[in-house]
Amino acid sequence: MDRGDHIRSGRTALPPLCGNRGAPGPAQGDPQGRQRAHPPPESVRDRRQEVPYEDVGRGHELAGAGVVPLSERDLERLPLPTRHQVNVLGFVPADDINPIRFAKPYFVAPDGETAQHAYTLLAAALTRSEAVAVCKVAIRTRERLAALRPRHSTLILHTLLWPDEIREPHGLAPTTPVTERELRLAVQLIGELAGVDTDELHDQYREALEQLIDAKTAGGQLEPPRTPQPTENLLAVLEESVRSARHGPGGGHRTS
Repeated sequence: MDRGDHIRSGRTALPPLCGNRGAPGPAQGDPQGRQRAHPPPESVRDRRQEVPYEDVGRGHELAGAGVVPLSERDLERLPLPTRHQVNVLGFVPADDINPIRFAKPYFVAPDGETAQHAYTLLAAALTRSEAVAVCKVAIRTRERLAALRPRHSTLILHTLLWPDEIREPHGLAPTTPVTERELRLAVQLIGELAGVDTDELHDQYREALEQLIDAKTAGGQLEPPRTPQPTENLLAVLEESVRSARHGPGGGHRTS
């Protein structure tokens, strides 16, 4: 993220914040995605030679009128306030932001000693109010909507998808009816299985891949995992699941 001159929210001016240097590139469908490198000379294209990085430029292609070159100096003059600052638009409860809109998080650090007090104050205020700051910020070739939220006294800038970037799942949900008893049992099962310690979980793909490699090295093959089959008697499955959840895998009573 580019370092800003300050962060503004209404009439309030806050010292600058800066984030990590990593940032996403242009997304598909973005007008900035039409920027492209200058094409190499005909002689180079004919010889299929790699173009050196220093000979590659950035530009905007005009329909039938060539390419307008854009240098880094040109982009520094881009008339976009959020290119050099994070604009805080307002504050909302954290639950007001639909999780489907979250894109990519960045750690945010104070930009110099003068920003440290404001940084600490903002993080503490957001923590106490249980709110997030809705912001706009330019990252590389895009202006992004973002949510600024605290985590362990550190501010996290979480970029958000624009409304037109979210697709609606038309026609994916089945219309099969469920009975009231099935629904009660399903809700009861959710209650019995409430609570998951995600810190104890890990990605098992690598372990499974190592087992596959070991088996092939030894000249054998692994049996494919059993594919679960849909059941016709959903009510019986739910009742058995509730009984199993109450007693836990070891046969003892499950405690939460």
